[in-house]
Amino acid sequence: MTIDYLKKANKTPDTESDHAQQVAASMLREIELRGEAAVRDYARTLDHWEGDILVSAEAIEQRTRNIPADIKRDIEFATEKVRRFALAQRASVQEFSTEVHPGLIAGQRLVPVNVAGCYVPTGRYAHIASAYMGIATAKAAGVPTVVACSTPYKGEGIHPQVLYAMKVAGADVILTLGGVQAIASLAYGLFSGQPADIIVGPGNKFVAEAKRLLFGKVGIDVFAGPSEVAIIADDSADPAIVASDLVGQAEHGHESPAWLFTDSRALAQEVMRRVPLLIDALPPTARDAAGAAWRDYGEVILCDTRETMARISDRYASEHLEVHARDLDWWLARLTCYGSLFLGEETTVAFGDKTSGPNHILPTKGAAKYSGGLSVHKFLKPLTWQRMTREANREVAQVTARISRLEGMEAHARTADDRLAKYFPQQRFNKGNPVTQ
Repeated sequence: MTIDYLKKANKTPDTESDHAQQVAASMLREIELRGEAAVRDYARTLDHWEGDILVSAEAIEQRTRNIPADIKRDIEFATEKVRRFALAQRASVQEFSTEVHPGLIAGQRLVPVNVAGCYVPTGRYAHIASAYMGIATAKAAGVPTVVACSTPYKGEGIHPQVLYAMKVAGADVILTLGGVQAIASLAYGLFSGQPADIIVGPGNKFVAEAKRLLFGKVGIDVFAGPSEVAIIADDSADPAIVASDLVGQAEHGHESPAWLFTDSRALAQEVMRRVPLLIDALPPTARDAAGAAWRDYGEVILCDTRETMARISDRYASEHLEVHARDLDWWLARLTCYGSLFLGEETTVAFGDKTSGPNHILPTKGAAKYSGGLSVHKFLKPLTWQRMTREANREVAQVTARISRLEGMEAHARTADDRLAKYFPQQRFNKGNPVTQ
């Protein structure tokens, strides 16, 4: 396997993590100690928000009333695609029961969590899509109560279009909160009185660290840090489209990696020529974000074979992975580590981010090596159960007693012994050698 870095990043996704961890940990301690008062202080200081945190139905109606009808239709269209895909995911997993031994029936129930907290970021951009990605998916899983929150936008409450997306997706409770204080409020049930069982949604590095620190107290979807994109491209790819897609994701923020893996030096050089030109043509906010991201985190890796490209891609385990190459079925079968896969030039990350159906809340920082993105499965608990006849105890209890004693666990063994004695009082069994030490 031979690779050559035509462009090497001078930072990694973990470069800024230490500071974010310290800030998030300090804020969480303060909120756990002082509760809603601390949250209000942070909302006032960080977001310049002193209005109501719990958003009433009347406030939702008032703030969304003047959204143009065509914008509402677009939000409804995209929400329906996400909901439809999530419902198909739900239908793909089933409850079942099976007889694993004569008289021993074991089964699985799929039970949704009771309360889901859905975070919708609104900082540099109003992330309308993140509202329906989290909320509609939770509702498709059957979650009874969804508490959603988003940052006040320009000091005037939640962005109206984000708020409308929350409403269309089915949020039960909406809070005007952002950042670490929002994540803490979801976890502790502040303002809503309903602590979340799981918290989902993308966010900046502080939000990501808060979720990681609270994991265990609550479930989380994935470690969703700054957005990432990788593109696999061979010499059949269009460098203009490849460059456009790299810039399209670098726009997310200063710390958003954009990686190109290719076996074509000519394509790599043309992409590297085009990317700065595309960045320079962006409006100021996007130009600032994409320029820093490409400068500090962008990489272009020249590989000797397509198998090398696949190995490098799996090593990076990117959040979004596009393939602009021949033989797409080979790549689909070969690639194993990515948050979401986009096969062929005709699809792009932006489609998945906004409209096409599969969820855009995805693992970053290599977490795609062991986890997929947000899905209905994240909101479902596969709960097992078992039932057995007394006759089934004849063999199961003997084996249990013997294994327990091999492990040195006499009390475990005696729970099996007692059943054998009760159900088969006249019979003798091989229950292993009693533990004496």
